[in-house]
Amino acid sequence: MFRCSLDHMAIVAPSLADGVAYVQQTLGVTMQVGGEHPRMGTHNYFLKLGDKVYLEVISINPAAPRPDRARWFQLDEPDSSRPIRLATWIARTDDIYAAAAASPVPLGDVEPMSRGPINWLITIPKDGSLPLQGIAPALIQWPPGTHPTSTLQDMGCSLVRLEVFHSNTKKVNSVLEAIGFQGDLRVSALPPGEQPYVVAHIQTPTGPRQLSSPN
Repeated sequence: MFRCSLDHMAIVAPSLADGVAYVQQTLGVTMQVGGEHPRMGTHNYFLKLGDKVYLEVISINPAAPRPDRARWFQLDEPDSSRPIRLATWIARTDDIYAAAAASPVPLGDVEPMSRGPINWLITIPKDGSLPLQGIAPALIQWPPGTHPTSTLQDMGCSLVRLEVFHSNTKKVNSVLEAIGFQGDLRVSALPPGEQPYVVAHIQTPTGPRQLSSPN
């Protein structure tokens, strides 16, 4: 039976500078340079949050050619009311094809991706959308023995818990059960019509903090 666990969370931003500044202002720590994703025309920064758990800030790379497809994480159609936000989370699995097929909500096609020498598989909807408005995860599968946290500096931050808010908690929980998710994820209900959102509770060197969308 395949299993999934929390791998990382993605903050989307109009630029890396904006996203990194939000994290630094909120958590009081500096992020680490990531790299570029040639197939998507994006680039990123990282912050280690534990063993095989990290935070990513991702944005369109203005120096890269525009891809002939929709970029991931809804970067081509930003949320004008929340241009910087914790947009979604990504679940690590040991059988991405089976987990993606089992999900009652389409999570996207399984595609190969790369950043420098690192390669992996990830689910990406063709239109670049976020499944269940970012509340359902993307799935990722790393090659054996490979994970970005092995090269990240420990800045003294750790993930306490992740919370997701959606008006249809039954649907969210059905996805989690179907993909074999194991871990501490709190699913909370919203009134119908309210915009879904994600909140990460993070312990920092100066105390507990929350990441979601800047006020």
